[in-house]
Amino acid sequence: MFMTEQPYTPVPDDGSGNAPKGGFWRSRSGLSLIVALALGGLLLGYEHRVHILGSGWLIYLPLLICVGMHFFMHGDRGGHGGRKGGSGQR
Repeated sequence: MFMTEQPYTPVPDDGSGNAPKGGFWRSRSGLSLIVALALGGLLLGYEHRVHILGSGWLIYLPLLICVGMHFFMHGDRGGHGGRKGGSGQR
């Protein structure tokens, strides 16, 4: 029922050029897209700062950040349950 933790085993590079690369987000195109999206977001926020700051939704931003970090920071570790060897468990 619980997800078991799998040990990370990297794929060795045998020199044939078939080793996995860093993926799209670590490629030159991915980094360019990240920079372009960040700049676009900053410019959009700057242009609409009066609406953002005056709307009253800014009060809820810390709560939304906490929920978003909790949701996205778990990564591939599963959920809360099923950990073995953690603090308090012997």
